[in-house]
Amino acid sequence: MKKIISAVMMSLAVALLSGCDTHTSPTGRNQTLLFSDTDMAQMGQASFTRMKQNLPINRNPALNAYVDCITSRLLEALPQASGQHWEVVVFDSPQVNAFALPGGYIGIYTGMLRVANTPDELAAVIGHEIAHVLSSHGNEQASRSEMKNWGLKAIDWALDMGEVEHRDMVMAALGLGAEVGISLPFGRDQETEADIIGLQLMARAGFNPQAAIALWQNMARVSGRQPLEILSTHPSHDSRIEDLSAQQSQAQAIYLKARTNSLPVCRLP
Repeated sequence: MKKIISAVMMSLAVALLSGCDTHTSPTGRNQTLLFSDTDMAQMGQASFTRMKQNLPINRNPALNAYVDCITSRLLEALPQASGQHWEVVVFDSPQVNAFALPGGYIGIYTGMLRVANTPDELAAVIGHEIAHVLSSHGNEQASRSEMKNWGLKAIDWALDMGEVEHRDMVMAALGLGAEVGISLPFGRDQETEADIIGLQLMARAGFNPQAAIALWQNMARVSGRQPLEILSTHPSHDSRIEDLSAQQSQAQAIYLKARTNSLPVCRLP
């Protein structure tokens, strides 16, 4: 038992030492980022290139103009709007999904357009995904994964040196603990943060933030039964709707100011 405790203490020391280099997210949350912006942009570009090679791309002019209109308004509302170029691709896939990658790459699956029924609802989706990039969530996840691997390797070494019985069972249990105790709750924090930042972004772009609530009500209807929130990387639909509702007062004030501007009308195809 003492040997197991020593191994666990060593893993905790490794985790603490690895987490010393911290940054602050847009909402003030501490982050550990091990990779440079250049590294992340290169990874984003490589991933997006592979997706364009392996997934069918939608070429419908009206549909692409609709998505581009919404995305352009969101990007123009960014504080650093004069910065990087973003590439937007609509993929032909029934998946109800969308994503944004470091380096400025946005993908929308046509399946999402069956759930995000209005321009404002689609703006909530795309704004949320852009918020992940603005908040360096990809870097954060890659860094957490790297640190988890370091920690598990240190534990494995300690168990080996200590000749601990049932080593494989201990490592399996620790692997599950690291996944549930570190990666997944952290993912929920990221999702909630992206909801808040995305809500503010869509409001600045002149899209009604109330649509974010309608979007997740739609998602709840089509997704069926969800796994327990404690074992999910995403907050439950009810939690999301509750959090978005709590943010509405501030977001609506931003929206009411922004919508008085002359904005392009994004028309459903």
